[in-house]
Amino acid sequence: MPPVTAHAHLGRVVLVRHGESVANAAGMFTGILDVPLSERGVLEAHRAAELVAATGIRFDLALTSELERAWATAAILADDLPALPAVERTWLLNERTYGALTGRTKADVCAEVGETQFLAWRRSVRVPPPEMADDAFRELADSDLFRRLPAEALVRTESLADVMIRVGRLWRDRVDPVLRRGGSVLLVAHGNSLRALCAVVDALDDVEVQQLGLPTGHPLLYELDPAGPERDGLLVPLVRGGVYLDAAAALAAAERLAREGGT
Repeated sequence: MPPVTAHAHLGRVVLVRHGESVANAAGMFTGILDVPLSERGVLEAHRAAELVAATGIRFDLALTSELERAWATAAILADDLPALPAVERTWLLNERTYGALTGRTKADVCAEVGETQFLAWRRSVRVPPPEMADDAFRELADSDLFRRLPAEALVRTESLADVMIRVGRLWRDRVDPVLRRGGSVLLVAHGNSLRALCAVVDALDDVEVQQLGLPTGHPLLYELDPAGPERDGLLVPLVRGGVYLDAAAALAAAERLAREGGT
């Protein structure tokens, strides 16, 4: 993608789903499990940095989640983009909690409960997976990661609608003020936290959300006009759904993702 046309008044947001993790490669319900990037994921992060650099955007704010696969991707972007401001971590961008499905392979869950229930847990907006068992919950609560986060950062399960509430809060509190000044924001997060964010920003209906999948390592650009129209107190993107910085590669990756059942 060529450098973004200079419109000093526009606010810009670039969303990047972390590079492939080892759990992605293994076909697991990862959720809030803290896992590293795969070798492919590291390469995807560097490619994402190349694409972002080519836009010429200078960012005013960079945020990522508290999970390793996201902040490791953000760290690669920071190394490859020297002008990037210090990246801040926030649990509000953490991946969705998959409850009792956490750490299980998608193939095993689908074989056990059938495709209809499997897809409801995986792709629906309103249906949460079964709650995490007490032992698993206590183990996570006692981990180094969650001991340093607020208690509300760890729940027993989440629907995507639950995630929409917390990422919407982040957008209103941290992102929207920057956009209204004509600034630019980089968000590095996860398949479901970014799906939820797109649902909020684009006002997607449940069917559109179910069909949405964001491939790993493909930056997605939103442009918003601070003087433009609003919906529910939020700026409306100039292009609904945003624009991938490498549209052809992102489309191919999204199609592969859809064939595998989505994010």
